[in-house]
Amino acid sequence: MTTDPWGRVDDDGTVYVRTNEGERVVGSWQAGAPEEALAFFRRKYDSLVTEVELLEKRLATTDLSAAQALASIEKLRTAVREAHAVGDLDALGRRLDVLAERAEERKVEQKHAQEQARHEARDVKERIVAEAERVAEETTHWKSGGERMRQLIDEWKAAPRADRPTEQALWKRMSAARNAFSKRRKAYFAGLDQQREQIREDKERIVAEAETLAESTDWGPTASRYRDLMQQWKASGRADRASEDRLWARFKGAQDRFFQARNAVFAERDAELRVNAEAKERILEDARRELAEIRDPREARARLREFQEAWEEAGALPRDSRDRLEGAFRRVEEQVRRAEDQEWQRTNPEARARAEATITMLRDSIAQLESDRDAARAKGDDRRVREAEDAIAARRSWLDEAEKARDEMS
Repeated sequence: MTTDPWGRVDDDGTVYVRTNEGERVVGSWQAGAPEEALAFFRRKYDSLVTEVELLEKRLATTDLSAAQALASIEKLRTAVREAHAVGDLDALGRRLDVLAERAEERKVEQKHAQEQARHEARDVKERIVAEAERVAEETTHWKSGGERMRQLIDEWKAAPRADRPTEQALWKRMSAARNAFSKRRKAYFAGLDQQREQIREDKERIVAEAETLAESTDWGPTASRYRDLMQQWKASGRADRASEDRLWARFKGAQDRFFQARNAVFAERDAELRVNAEAKERILEDARRELAEIRDPREARARLREFQEAWEEAGALPRDSRDRLEGAFRRVEEQVRRAEDQEWQRTNPEARARAEATITMLRDSIAQLESDRDAARAKGDDRRVREAEDAIAARRSWLDEAEKARDEMS
């Protein structure tokens, strides 16, 4: 019989392994020496050791799940228990027990991590759903709102999963928010279509009136009416793009026909009025020259009336020179009027009487001040003398001005 610490080979070739539970037959060996039998069955043991070491390494250095680890441990435990090998099988069993404890610890850690991940996933999806509900309830920027809603759906799909009941409840809210947004957007555009239809009808009426005015020759009132219609067009809003473009083309076409006809008539009329403008240019030049210096306002007024009569007889002016010539002639008229006003102020009897009264008052005041000064001088009151002389000097200056103004009225 051949033995080693963990097994033996009987004389009949039966191979045994020793465990805490006693000896167990693991095989038989008939082909060679007993030592070869033990070596063969020890190699089988070494294979089991290698498998246990590999599992220890995977559990220590990888993210092997606890469930996978426990399944592998149980499989190895059965293999060790039923192994046809010679070696310290009890030691392998104890190593598997240690691995099982580590796997159970990992199971608890992974469960905690899963709970934490589900909690974080729920928070992420709660935020996504809350924003989707806000977009659905508040936004009126439909294009950007629709884009944001699509982004939120993509974010939902990319987010980690929470537990099944939470997922279902949150997705129900998410779907409801998306549907509510779609309904609000559809309702808005339906109302917008109705509003644009009303605008289109209003602009149809504006265009119809514009087209009836296109052939009018009542230039002033019709031009004014076209301006009113343009204001109505701008204030009415925008119809759909196709109707807007079509109606504007009709409106502008009618307006252009009217103003082109009016401009043609006015251009012809202006050409006829060039002769009038030339005549008024000459009248204006003569009026400016003769009335540049006005010595006698009455003669200037009489001459101005002659110029005014000639001006009226010369006729209407073309539009491009009307404002310039009329403005220049009004300045000549204003110059004569100012000369008349100045003459009136100079010769006004009431103004002369007021000037004489002022002169008399100043002379009396000067005489009184001279008397006061002489009295103060007699008393030796130098301060009162200086005050009186200052007042006398001021009033004499005023008296000179008043006498000059009176003399100019003479």
